[in-house]
Amino acid sequence: MQKLGLWLAATAAILLSASVYAEDIRIEAASVRATAPGQQTAMGDLSITSKKIALLVGVTTPVAQSVELHLMSHDNGMMKMREVKEVPLPAGRVVNLGQEGYHLMLMNLKEPIKEGVAVPLTLMIQLADKRTIKLETAATVKPQIVIDANEPMHHHH
Repeated sequence: MQKLGLWLAATAAILLSASVYAEDIRIEAASVRATAPGQQTAMGDLSITSKKIALLVGVTTPVAQSVELHLMSHDNGMMKMREVKEVPLPAGRVVNLGQEGYHLMLMNLKEPIKEGVAVPLTLMIQLADKRTIKLETAATVKPQIVIDANEPMHHHH
């Protein structure tokens, strides 16, 4: 019976961390890529739905010195990545950072991020009335991206 209780508690914790809902804003599918030892940055992704117009204006985590909001775009066949100060959240539309070209960059990691752990994230969202709210979620850690050294990369930061 005790094992069943522990299993139910663990399942509830996983489900609760999978999506967060507050102030008419829903955060889902938060994830961060695992890193190799010595790697100083990690990429993160999530989906946000706001019932009203809002802006994602910042993210913090205890595993990194800072988190930047980035936008990737293609320019003359070259992929470019630049930091942005905010990500627009149109009313009633799911904004998936990975599919929209946006993503999170966890900068100056305090230790490697390992697959199978959860990374706490605090999102700062500016509402239409200019109030900024903080929403807590936990990102699952996905496997590292392995890059083929023989494949040319056209990435400019």
